[in-house]
This record gives sequence, structure tokens and C-alpha cells, in this order.
Amino acid sequence: MHLKLILPIALAIGLSACSKPVEDTRPGQPVKTRQTAFKEMLRVFDPMGAMLRDGKYNPGKFEAMAAELITKRTAPWTHFGADTNYPPTKALPAVWEKPVEFEKAREAFFTSSDALLAAAKSKDLKSVTDAYAKAYDTCQSCHKQFKRK
Repeated sequence: MHLKLILPIALAIGLSACSKPVEDTRPGQPVKTRQTAFKEMLRVFDPMGAMLRDGKYNPGKFEAMAAELITKRTAPWTHFGADTNYPPTKALPAVWEKPVEFEKAREAFFTSSDALLAAAKSKDLKSVTDAYAKAYDTCQSCHKQFKRK
């Protein structure tokens, strides 16, 4: 009886030990480059949300982060070439099958991040909170349509 339990567990552990993350070995590493660029944006965007959620809004710091987000936001998009739908991508085929919708999602993010910077410059907490929520929603909407979980 114990062998029936131990064998599947040992097999699962053994198989998981054999699996490595898939590396992007293509020239220029477009998938890895865009994933890194998205992570860089997230490193700015998440602390902005934490600042608002934790009640530690610092207008000057928030504005600086919003400006930094603007400088980072263009980096990933050029790396969604026609030949970049391969592992380790987390992008769904819809990115390439529905390019008009994907472009609209990108434009919505740009519009919402512009509004976020404008709100940050106003230093008005309500405006900042609303603009952050809209920017967050554009990210989530795009992820739902175009990203694997």
C-alpha cells in the first residue's frame, strides 16, 4: 500500500527536478527582452500601488515613479515580432491573430499612463488613486486577452 503512494510522489519529484525554465536562444532574445522590459515597468508600477494601498502617499515620489513608468513603457512593444511566438513566451496567439486589438490595448495603456502622470503632477490623492486604478485596469484587460497565466 505504501509503495502505491510513494511511487507517484517520487516520480513527480523526479520529473519536476528534470524540468528547467525554457531559455530564449534566438538572436537578440526578443521574448526575454520584452519579458525583462515588462518586469522593469512592474518594478515601478507595483510600488506606486503599494504606496496608495498602504496609505503612504508621497506626492513627489509618486510623480517621479509615474515619470519613470513613462520612460519604460515603450520598451517591450517592439519585441512582439511575427516570429516571436515561441517558448518561453507567455503571450497568447491572440497577440498575432488580433493585431488591431493588441494595438488598441497598447494604446489604452499609453493613454492611461499619460493620465496617471498628469494626475501625479496634480498631487491630488483622489485623482492619483483613480488614474492608478484605470492604468491597472488597462494592464489587467490586456493580460486577460493576450497573456497566459
